[in-house]
Amino acid sequence: MKKVLALLALASFAFTKPQATVTYKVDTQKSTIVWKGKKVTGEHYGNVTLTSGTLIADNGKLKGGSFESDLRTLTVTDLKDQEYNQKLVNHLKGDDFFAVDKHPKSTFVITSVTPQAAGQVQVKGKLTIKGITQEVSFPATVKADKNQLTASAKIPVDRTKYDIKFRSTNFFENLGDKAIHNDFELDVNLVANAGGTASASR
Repeated sequence: MKKVLALLALASFAFTKPQATVTYKVDTQKSTIVWKGKKVTGEHYGNVTLTSGTLIADNGKLKGGSFESDLRTLTVTDLKDQEYNQKLVNHLKGDDFFAVDKHPKSTFVITSVTPQAAGQVQVKGKLTIKGITQEVSFPATVKADKNQLTASAKIPVDRTKYDIKFRSTNFFENLGDKAIHNDFELDVNLVANAGGTASASR
């Protein structure tokens, strides 16, 4: 009887043992954010630098996290003419678009993660640009082990929700081929390394 009770106690402990919640620190040198904006006559794209970030996983499954980028680092990579390139960069950093002097940082905070197919999740979170916070939702691919977590996603962003109205057909008429699409895309690829155990939860 004692052996039976001991086995039952051991089994109970095995099923109720807390699982570690691991915090991964984003490697800002290996992680990237590529932006892409479209207009009637074409598109432009470039990079923005990540400055910090953490991702949190339970038993290898993404549960939360956040990251921050510095919009002052915004670049344009599709234009080879340096004068035109710099002109566009300055315009994007100005008040018509991201107003980086007043709002240099952009942040994203995960509020929920819903598992989908293997390695796939649906992420919801709060994106802040120009001091304005809006909820966004998008699919992501996540791979995690005890040492590293990688996550990739293409995040569609409606710029007009962040008071970026320049040449938007929502606010201006008769733009013709001068119109710029309201949505732009952030192609995010994160590489994060385990930084220790944050807590334990059942």
